Amino acid sequence: MTYGGDGGGRWVPPRPAQPSGRPQPPGRSRGHQPAQMMPLPGRGRSPYDERTRPMGSRGEQPPPPPPRQAPPRQPEGASPRPRRRRRWGIGRILLTLLLVFVVFLAGIWVYLEFSIKRIDALANYDGRPAAASGTNWLIIGSDSRDGLSKEDEARLATGDKSDAGGARTDTIMVAHIPDNSTKPTLLSLPRDSQVTVPGHGTTKINAAFSIGGAPLLARTVEGATGLRIDHYAEIGFGGFANIVDGIGGVDMCVDKDMNDPMTGINIKAGCQSLDGRSALGFVRTRYAEATPRSDLDRVANQRKFIGALVSQMASPGTLLNPFHFFPLLSSAPDALTMDSGDHVHNLVGLAMAMRGISSDGVVTTTVPVTSGTAEHWDKKKSQQLFDALRGDTEIPADVIMK
Repeated sequence: MTYGGDGGGRWVPPRPAQPSGRPQPPGRSRGHQPAQMMPLPGRGRSPYDERTRPMGSRGEQPPPPPPRQAPPRQPEGASPRPRRRRRWGIGRILLTLLLVFVVFLAGIWVYLEFSIKRIDALANYDGRPAAASGTNWLIIGSDSRDGLSKEDEARLATGDKSDAGGARTDTIMVAHIPDNSTKPTLLSLPRDSQVTVPGHGTTKINAAFSIGGAPLLARTVEGATGLRIDHYAEIGFGGFANIVDGIGGVDMCVDKDMNDPMTGINIKAGCQSLDGRSALGFVRTRYAEATPRSDLDRVANQRKFIGALVSQMASPGTLLNPFHFFPLLSSAPDALTMDSGDHVHNLVGLAMAMRGISSDGVVTTTVPVTSGTAEHWDKKKSQQLFDALRGDTEIPADVIMK
């Protein structure tokens, strides 16, 4: 083999002719094979260059991708393939239930916030006691017969409006919620207590309500106790009975038989469920043999019943039972009256604080008095009581009066 392009070559002897007699192409001897010329390095292109050029070299593009094929078409008349339904996991179900519950609570909250009756019960005036520790509620049980029919008045033994002779109150309480770890206090003020009513001299404390309604009574209580009243709640005869009936009655243990023609009740001793009529008579009675201390026994029964009522209202048996919860929800707006500055969350705070009445988690007492008539307060002991409430300190044991 000769390198170069000068026409040199190696002689190859001719092969013998084939017997087949196949004609040879003209101009080329079958026995002569031209030599392949190997180019010298750097002198020229090889005939194999075009076949061995790497992909992506300059001047060439990679082959185009194969065309995308469309999915096969379904034959006409065939039903489409059903989509797979997404399964809801436990977490998603729980989250949905929680959202529904929150929306439900929000709806109840808004309903109560805008449906409970409000009045301007608390007003500023010169000489009003300064705010001190804790929060004070003035709780009033009035003998209002608004909304009661003649049949209701007879059933509840309330008498008619003409017998009432104007608005009166048989229940006056101050609920103190402390800012520290001391126990809350539910304090009763006997209705016949002789106090100074602004502009009207010294008279019974419930006369302030008859004369000037909630604003004058609140001012009278602030002046007599030195405690600033922050919130106000009032409930009437009909509203009280409807709330008790709405939750299916209140479980109470009565120590002695209570038979009082004045309130129309005849309750036997023992543990039982009191309906609205019996409950109203229980908190009003003071002329029965079971209440020898008259008004002092009555206010003690009132505190006892409020503790049982609040505990039952907040129990799962009421909140989770639609036959009790929804009647309670519907009766609350007509039963309650609050100050114009009060809101539902204030009322919830009061209920939570008073839940401990039945379990001794709340101090219950009457303002110390000098006699069974409950007309005059013991000045020294009552002042000790009010000072303890004002400073969120423990009430001395000898001051507490059951």
